[in-house]
Amino acid sequence: MALTLTTLPRDDGFRMPAEWEPHAETWMIWPERPDNWRLGAKPAQAAFAAVASAIAEAEPVTMLVSAGQWENARQRLPATVRLVEATTNDAWCRDTGPSFVVDADGRLRGNDWRFNAWGGFEGGLYSPWDQDDRVAAKILEIERTPRYRAPFILEGGAIHVDGEGTLLTTEECLLNPNRNPGLSRSEIEAELGARLGVEKTIWLSSGLFNDETDGHIDNLACFARPGVVALTWCDDPSDPQYKISRDAHARLTATTDARGRPLDIVRLPMPGPLFMTDEEASGIDAVEGSAERRGGGRLAASYANYYIANGLVVMPLLDPRTDGEALEILGRLHPDRGVVGIAAREILLGGGNIHCITQQQPAGRPA
Repeated sequence: MALTLTTLPRDDGFRMPAEWEPHAETWMIWPERPDNWRLGAKPAQAAFAAVASAIAEAEPVTMLVSAGQWENARQRLPATVRLVEATTNDAWCRDTGPSFVVDADGRLRGNDWRFNAWGGFEGGLYSPWDQDDRVAAKILEIERTPRYRAPFILEGGAIHVDGEGTLLTTEECLLNPNRNPGLSRSEIEAELGARLGVEKTIWLSSGLFNDETDGHIDNLACFARPGVVALTWCDDPSDPQYKISRDAHARLTATTDARGRPLDIVRLPMPGPLFMTDEEASGIDAVEGSAERRGGGRLAASYANYYIANGLVVMPLLDPRTDGEALEILGRLHPDRGVVGIAAREILLGGGNIHCITQQQPAGRPA
């Protein structure tokens, strides 16, 4: 049984490691809800299976799957991917899974944030979300890993750390009144410091244009290594993303990380813009209380939404016009890893991408 702790990770000597530090495994959740994934989620399942299969070549992968989808998932996934039966509301493990922390002795614990489906009844994407709010606790229970239950709402995709004391986030998301209206910026920074062991929070203004998560950082920018940030870039002044990317670049240029280093900002091309087709929208069930999907709606497509595994980078393939350039840039950013591209439009249609559906468990022993 996992122990629920009443102390704070930083006080106990724990920090959140960077994504490029060694992993014990990757966690994912099998998609199935028909009001978010078109055609009974079959195209999305194929994309999730491709992502899981690629990561499983580099490190262990565990997929949470409902009882009703067990046989289907088992047939579609390689035997190297472990299946664990669990009830969830949807498949965004980055946002519902635990944010693991480690200490200098290699011990492992996990943060369990509160979850309200990206806004609750003030802009959230579905209801209920009670099972997703339990996902982190279930994973920590499976791993017999001690749990810190946070008193505030946070999704894993809203933060990105360099493992050396610096955290990236956006005002659009963390300061949104549909998350934690009673907390100020300084109070949120204090919570992040206490629970992730970070010393400096860098605030960008907005996330990617039309991102239904209210501006998650992992769809706009990410740390590629200490002192290096990959940023989604748009060169079209008529595109709403143009000003967002330039504001982010200005803020990143004007600051330093927690160790006083100026940031090297690497521009990632923006795919598209991409839009949902009428045919794609027609394959999604219309359910009251769930996000509405319409043909012609702009998709929040970004190459920054990639995943760093042991010896491997898994990136989304989104647009033949820009895929090659993005792959080449990520190869330069991660010279110690191979780069694998996965056709990821079906994940994008559901509202996120490869980083959103994965959650890393750092190497370490439960303590």
